[in-house]
Amino acid sequence: MNWTFWTRRKDAMPSPDQPDWERALINRMAADYLRDQRGRRRWGVFFKFLILLYLIGILVAAYSPQMIERMSSKDGHTALIEVKGVISSETDASADNVITALRAAFEADQVKGVILRINSPGGSPVQAGYINDEIKRLKAKYKKDKGKEMPVYAVAVDLCASGGYYIAVGADAIYVDKASLVGSIGVRIDGFGFQDAMEELGVERRLLTAGENKGILDPFSPLPESQRVFIQSVLDTLHRQFIAEVKTGRGDKLKGGDELFSGLFWSGQEAVELGLADGLGSSSSVARDLIGAETLVDYTQKKDLLDSLAKRLGASFGAGAMERFGILLGSGTPH
Repeated sequence: MNWTFWTRRKDAMPSPDQPDWERALINRMAADYLRDQRGRRRWGVFFKFLILLYLIGILVAAYSPQMIERMSSKDGHTALIEVKGVISSETDASADNVITALRAAFEADQVKGVILRINSPGGSPVQAGYINDEIKRLKAKYKKDKGKEMPVYAVAVDLCASGGYYIAVGADAIYVDKASLVGSIGVRIDGFGFQDAMEELGVERRLLTAGENKGILDPFSPLPESQRVFIQSVLDTLHRQFIAEVKTGRGDKLKGGDELFSGLFWSGQEAVELGLADGLGSSSSVARDLIGAETLVDYTQKKDLLDSLAKRLGASFGAGAMERFGILLGSGTPH
Protein backbone atom coordinates (compact mmCIF):
# COMPACT_ATOMS: atom_id res chain seq x y z
CA MET A 1 0.00 0.00 0.00
CA ASN A 2 1.36 3.40 -0.95
CA TRP A 3 0.76 6.34 1.34
CA THR A 4 0.84 9.85 -0.05
CA PHE A 5 1.45 12.75 2.33
CA TRP A 6 0.73 16.35 1.58
CA THR A 7 3.85 18.44 1.28
CA ARG A 8 4.35 22.11 0.58
CA ARG A 9 4.98 22.68 -3.14
CA LYS A 10 8.41 24.02 -3.88
CA ASP A 11 9.41 25.79 -7.07
CA ALA A 12 12.02 23.97 -9.07
CA MET A 13 15.58 25.20 -8.60
CA PRO A 14 17.50 26.27 -11.73
CA SER A 15 20.51 24.18 -12.60
CA PRO A 16 23.90 25.38 -11.26
CA ASP A 17 25.10 26.32 -14.74
CA GLN A 18 22.34 28.93 -15.11
CA PRO A 19 23.19 32.58 -14.25
CA ASP A 20 20.38 33.02 -11.60
CA TRP A 21 21.27 29.89 -9.66
CA GLU A 22 22.99 31.70 -6.76
CA ARG A 23 20.10 34.15 -6.32
CA ALA A 24 17.55 31.32 -6.41
CA LEU A 25 19.52 29.39 -3.80
CA ILE A 26 19.68 32.41 -1.48
CA ASN A 27 15.94 33.03 -1.94
CA ARG A 28 15.20 29.37 -1.20
CA MET A 29 17.34 29.43 1.97
CA ALA A 30 15.72 32.69 3.17
CA ALA A 31 12.22 31.32 2.53
CA ASP A 32 13.00 28.08 4.38
CA TYR A 33 14.43 30.07 7.31
CA LEU A 34 11.36 32.30 7.56
CA ARG A 35 9.07 29.28 7.28
CA ASP A 36 11.00 27.57 10.08
CA GLN A 37 10.76 30.68 12.29
CA ARG A 38 7.00 30.92 11.76
CA GLY A 39 6.67 27.27 12.71
CA ARG A 40 8.67 27.81 15.88
CA ARG A 41 6.53 30.78 16.84
CA ARG A 42 3.35 28.77 16.31
CA TRP A 43 4.64 25.94 18.51
CA GLY A 44 5.81 28.48 21.10
CA VAL A 45 2.33 30.01 21.28
CA PHE A 46 0.81 26.54 21.45
CA PHE A 47 2.98 25.45 24.40
CA LYS A 48 2.40 28.74 26.23
CA PHE A 49 -1.32 28.19 25.81
CA LEU A 50 -0.96 24.69 27.28
CA ILE A 51 0.93 26.10 30.26
CA LEU A 52 -1.80 28.70 30.80
CA LEU A 53 -4.46 25.98 30.71
CA TYR A 54 -2.43 23.97 33.23
CA LEU A 55 -2.22 26.92 35.64
CA ILE A 56 -5.94 27.61 35.26
CA GLY A 57 -6.58 23.94 35.99
CA ILE A 58 -4.57 24.19 39.21
CA LEU A 59 -6.59 27.21 40.33
CA VAL A 60 -9.88 25.51 39.51
CA ALA A 61 -8.80 22.37 41.35
CA ALA A 62 -7.84 24.45 44.38
CA TYR A 63 -10.97 26.57 44.61
CA SER A 64 -13.79 24.65 42.96
CA PRO A 65 -14.37 22.19 45.85
CA GLN A 66 -15.15 25.13 48.14
CA MET A 67 -17.41 26.77 45.56
CA ILE A 68 -19.23 23.54 44.83
CA GLU A 69 -19.66 22.85 48.53
CA ARG A 70 -21.08 26.32 49.15
CA MET A 71 -23.58 25.97 46.33
CA SER A 72 -24.59 22.43 47.19
CA SER A 73 -25.37 23.00 50.87
CA LYS A 74 -28.93 24.15 50.27
CA ASP A 75 -30.04 23.54 53.84
CA GLY A 76 -27.48 25.98 55.21
CA HIS A 77 -23.94 25.61 56.41
CA THR A 78 -21.47 27.04 58.89
CA ALA A 79 -18.78 29.33 57.50
CA LEU A 80 -15.32 28.41 58.77
CA ILE A 81 -12.57 31.04 58.73
CA GLU A 82 -9.03 30.14 59.77
CA VAL A 83 -6.88 32.61 61.70
CA LYS A 84 -3.64 30.69 61.62
CA GLY A 85 -0.12 31.80 62.45
CA VAL A 86 1.28 35.21 63.25
CA ILE A 87 -1.21 38.03 62.69
CA SER A 88 0.48 40.44 60.31
CA SER A 89 -0.24 42.38 57.15
CA GLU A 90 2.19 40.04 55.37
CA THR A 91 0.72 36.67 56.42
CA ASP A 92 -2.37 34.57 55.72
CA ALA A 93 -3.78 35.85 59.03
CA SER A 94 -3.77 39.46 57.83
CA ALA A 95 -6.75 41.72 58.43
CA ASP A 96 -7.34 41.95 54.68
CA ASN A 97 -7.68 38.18 54.31
CA VAL A 98 -9.76 37.59 57.44
CA ILE A 99 -12.08 40.56 56.81
CA THR A 100 -12.60 39.53 53.17
CA ALA A 101 -13.62 36.07 54.38
CA LEU A 102 -15.92 37.52 57.04
CA ARG A 103 -17.70 39.73 54.52
CA ALA A 104 -18.17 36.83 52.12
CA ALA A 105 -19.65 34.72 54.91
CA PHE A 106 -22.06 37.44 56.08
CA GLU A 107 -23.22 38.04 52.51
CA ALA A 108 -23.82 34.37 51.66
CA ASP A 109 -27.50 33.37 51.85
CA GLN A 110 -26.90 29.84 53.12
CA VAL A 111 -24.59 30.73 56.03
CA LYS A 112 -26.22 30.05 59.41
CA GLY A 113 -23.25 31.04 61.55
CA VAL A 114 -19.54 31.84 61.45
CA ILE A 115 -16.67 30.13 63.23
CA LEU A 116 -13.28 31.77 63.58
CA ARG A 117 -10.89 28.89 64.16
CA ILE A 118 -7.89 30.52 65.82
CA ASN A 119 -4.46 28.99 66.10
CA SER A 120 -2.24 32.01 66.61
CA PRO A 121 0.38 33.24 69.08
CA GLY A 122 -0.56 36.83 68.32
CA GLY A 123 0.98 39.55 66.24
CA SER A 124 0.18 43.08 65.14
CA PRO A 125 -2.25 44.93 67.45
CA VAL A 126 -3.39 46.99 64.48
CA GLN A 127 -4.30 43.95 62.35
CA ALA A 128 -6.03 42.25 65.29
CA GLY A 129 -7.92 45.46 66.05
CA TYR A 130 -9.13 45.77 62.46
CA ILE A 131 -10.58 42.25 62.60
CA ASN A 132 -12.18 42.78 66.01
CA ASP A 133 -13.82 46.00 64.83
CA GLU A 134 -15.07 44.41 61.60
CA ILE A 135 -16.70 41.50 63.44
CA LYS A 136 -18.76 43.96 65.50
CA ARG A 137 -19.57 46.13 62.47
CA LEU A 138 -20.75 43.20 60.37
CA LYS A 139 -22.89 41.82 63.20
CA ALA A 140 -24.58 45.19 63.73
CA LYS A 141 -25.16 45.68 60.00
CA TYR A 142 -26.55 42.15 59.58
CA LYS A 143 -29.00 42.64 62.45
CA LYS A 144 -30.13 45.97 61.02
CA ASP A 145 -30.56 44.61 57.48
CA LYS A 146 -31.93 41.15 58.27
CA GLY A 147 -33.63 41.74 61.59
CA LYS A 148 -31.81 38.83 63.20
CA GLU A 149 -28.41 37.89 64.58
CA MET A 150 -25.60 36.16 62.73
CA PRO A 151 -23.85 34.07 65.41
CA VAL A 152 -20.06 34.32 65.43
CA TYR A 153 -18.01 31.94 67.55
CA ALA A 154 -14.28 31.76 68.17
CA VAL A 155 -12.79 28.28 68.53
CA ALA A 156 -9.25 27.99 69.86
CA VAL A 157 -7.02 25.19 68.62
CA ASP A 158 -3.48 25.02 70.04
CA LEU A 159 -2.96 28.74 70.69
CA CYS A 160 -5.35 31.61 71.17
CA ALA A 161 -2.89 34.03 72.66
CA SER A 162 -2.49 37.79 72.74
CA GLY A 163 -3.49 39.15 69.31
CA GLY A 164 -5.35 35.90 68.63
CA TYR A 165 -7.34 36.42 71.83
CA TYR A 166 -7.89 40.08 70.87
CA ILE A 167 -9.76 38.78 67.82
CA ALA A 168 -11.61 36.10 69.79
CA VAL A 169 -13.22 38.54 72.24
CA GLY A 170 -15.07 40.12 69.31
CA ALA A 171 -17.08 36.89 68.89
CA ASP A 172 -20.28 35.98 70.72
CA ALA A 173 -18.56 33.19 72.60
CA ILE A 174 -15.19 31.45 72.80
CA TYR A 175 -14.71 27.68 72.86
CA VAL A 176 -11.44 25.92 73.50
CA ASP A 177 -9.88 22.53 73.90
CA LYS A 178 -8.89 21.66 77.45
CA ALA A 179 -5.23 21.74 76.41
CA SER A 180 -5.36 24.97 74.37
CA LEU A 181 -3.18 27.84 75.54
CA VAL A 182 -5.32 30.93 76.05
CA GLY A 183 -4.68 34.47 77.20
CA SER A 184 -1.37 36.35 77.15
CA ILE A 185 -3.18 39.68 77.43
CA GLY A 186 -0.25 42.03 77.16
CA VAL A 187 1.97 43.98 74.79
CA ARG A 188 5.68 43.68 74.26
CA ILE A 189 8.55 45.24 72.37
CA ASP A 190 11.89 43.52 72.12
CA GLY A 191 15.34 44.07 70.74
CA PHE A 192 19.02 43.93 71.63
CA GLY A 193 21.68 46.33 72.88
CA PHE A 194 25.21 45.91 71.53
CA GLN A 195 26.89 49.10 72.76
CA ASP A 196 29.10 47.31 75.33
CA ALA A 197 30.19 44.72 72.78
CA MET A 198 31.07 47.50 70.35
CA GLU A 199 33.18 49.24 72.98
CA GLU A 200 35.02 45.99 73.68
CA LEU A 201 35.72 45.58 69.98
CA GLY A 202 36.76 49.19 69.60
CA VAL A 203 33.99 49.97 67.12
CA GLU A 204 32.67 53.53 67.01
CA ARG A 205 28.99 54.00 66.30
CA ARG A 206 28.30 57.00 64.03
CA LEU A 207 24.60 57.76 64.06
CA LEU A 208 23.43 61.14 62.78
CA THR A 209 19.82 62.20 63.28
CA ALA A 210 17.66 65.29 62.88
CA GLY A 211 15.48 65.04 65.96
CA GLU A 212 16.94 64.02 69.30
CA ASN A 213 14.80 60.87 69.55
CA LYS A 214 14.96 59.76 65.90
CA GLY A 215 17.47 57.05 66.78
CA ILE A 216 15.25 55.56 69.47
CA LEU A 217 15.65 51.78 69.83
CA ASP A 218 18.88 51.77 67.85
CA PRO A 219 20.54 48.51 69.04
CA PHE A 220 24.04 50.01 68.88
CA SER A 221 23.27 53.01 71.07
CA PRO A 222 22.44 53.19 74.78
CA LEU A 223 18.77 53.60 75.75
CA PRO A 224 18.37 56.80 77.78
CA GLU A 225 15.96 56.68 80.70
CA SER A 226 13.73 59.32 79.08
CA GLN A 227 13.27 57.13 76.00
CA ARG A 228 12.68 54.05 78.14
CA VAL A 229 9.91 55.89 80.00
CA PHE A 230 8.37 57.07 76.71
CA ILE A 231 8.33 53.57 75.18
CA GLN A 232 6.82 52.15 78.35
CA SER A 233 4.04 54.76 78.18
CA VAL A 234 3.25 53.69 74.60
CA LEU A 235 3.09 50.03 75.64
CA ASP A 236 0.88 50.90 78.61
CA THR A 237 -1.52 52.74 76.29
CA LEU A 238 -1.75 49.76 73.94
CA HIS A 239 -2.22 47.48 76.95
CA ARG A 240 -5.11 49.57 78.25
CA GLN A 241 -6.75 49.39 74.83
CA PHE A 242 -6.35 45.60 74.85
CA ILE A 243 -7.81 45.29 78.35
CA ALA A 244 -10.77 47.50 77.40
CA GLU A 245 -11.58 45.25 74.42
CA VAL A 246 -11.37 42.13 76.57
CA LYS A 247 -13.67 43.61 79.22
CA THR A 248 -16.11 44.78 76.53
CA GLY A 249 -16.18 41.35 74.91
CA ARG A 250 -16.24 39.22 78.04
CA GLY A 251 -18.04 41.51 80.49
CA ASP A 252 -19.17 39.85 83.70
CA LYS A 253 -17.92 36.47 82.52
CA LEU A 254 -14.41 37.31 83.75
CA LYS A 255 -13.78 35.77 87.15
CA GLY A 256 -10.14 36.61 87.71
CA GLY A 257 -8.36 39.74 88.85
CA ASP A 258 -5.50 41.78 87.48
CA GLU A 259 -3.50 38.63 86.82
CA LEU A 260 -5.70 38.06 83.77
CA PHE A 261 -4.08 41.09 82.15
CA SER A 262 -0.51 40.44 83.26
CA GLY A 263 0.56 38.55 80.13
CA LEU A 264 0.07 35.11 81.67
CA PHE A 265 -1.65 32.36 79.73
CA TRP A 266 -3.63 29.34 80.83
CA SER A 267 -4.81 25.98 79.62
CA GLY A 268 -8.20 25.85 77.97
CA GLN A 269 -9.76 24.24 81.01
CA GLU A 270 -8.38 26.97 83.29
CA ALA A 271 -9.48 29.62 80.79
CA VAL A 272 -13.07 28.41 81.11
CA GLU A 273 -12.84 28.59 84.91
CA LEU A 274 -11.46 32.14 84.72
CA GLY A 275 -14.11 33.29 82.28
CA LEU A 276 -11.68 33.82 79.43
CA ALA A 277 -13.59 31.16 77.47
CA ASP A 278 -17.17 29.89 77.56
CA GLY A 279 -16.65 26.15 77.31
CA LEU A 280 -14.89 23.21 75.75
CA GLY A 281 -15.63 22.48 72.12
CA SER A 282 -14.33 22.07 68.60
CA SER A 283 -15.38 23.60 65.30
CA SER A 284 -17.52 20.57 64.52
CA SER A 285 -19.28 20.51 67.88
CA VAL A 286 -19.97 24.25 67.81
CA ALA A 287 -21.37 24.03 64.26
CA ARG A 288 -23.53 21.06 65.18
CA ASP A 289 -24.72 21.93 68.69
CA LEU A 290 -24.79 25.73 68.75
CA ILE A 291 -25.26 26.93 65.17
CA GLY A 292 -27.34 23.95 64.06
CA ALA A 293 -25.60 23.62 60.69
CA GLU A 294 -23.14 20.75 60.91
CA THR A 295 -21.72 21.21 57.40
CA LEU A 296 -18.56 23.30 57.57
CA VAL A 297 -17.56 25.29 54.48
CA ASP A 298 -14.15 26.92 54.42
CA TYR A 299 -14.30 30.64 53.59
CA THR A 300 -10.67 31.28 54.47
CA GLN A 301 -8.91 33.62 52.06
CA LYS A 302 -5.44 32.58 50.99
CA LYS A 303 -2.76 34.97 49.89
CA ASP A 304 -2.78 35.75 46.18
CA LEU A 305 -0.60 33.34 44.21
CA LEU A 306 1.08 36.12 42.26
CA ASP A 307 1.77 38.00 45.48
CA SER A 308 3.30 34.91 47.05
CA LEU A 309 5.48 34.39 44.01
CA ALA A 310 6.60 38.00 44.13
CA LYS A 311 7.58 37.58 47.75
CA ARG A 312 9.61 34.49 46.97
CA LEU A 313 11.44 36.44 44.31
CA GLY A 314 12.17 39.19 46.78
CA ALA A 315 9.88 41.76 45.20
CA SER A 316 8.07 42.66 48.40
CA PHE A 317 10.02 44.76 50.89
CA GLY A 318 7.38 46.81 52.72
CA ALA A 319 7.06 46.49 56.46
CA GLY A 320 5.11 48.60 58.91
CA ALA A 321 7.03 50.72 61.40
CA MET A 322 5.51 48.85 64.31
CA GLU A 323 6.63 45.54 62.85
CA ARG A 324 10.14 46.95 62.30
CA PHE A 325 10.30 47.94 65.94
CA GLY A 326 8.84 44.58 66.99
CA ILE A 327 5.74 45.98 68.71
CA LEU A 328 3.59 42.89 68.82
CA LEU A 329 0.74 41.42 70.78
CA GLY A 330 2.63 38.29 71.74
CA SER A 331 4.19 37.23 68.41
CA GLY A 332 6.29 34.09 68.75
CA THR A 333 5.57 32.28 71.97
CA PRO A 334 2.91 33.65 74.31
CA HIS A 335 4.19 36.52 76.46
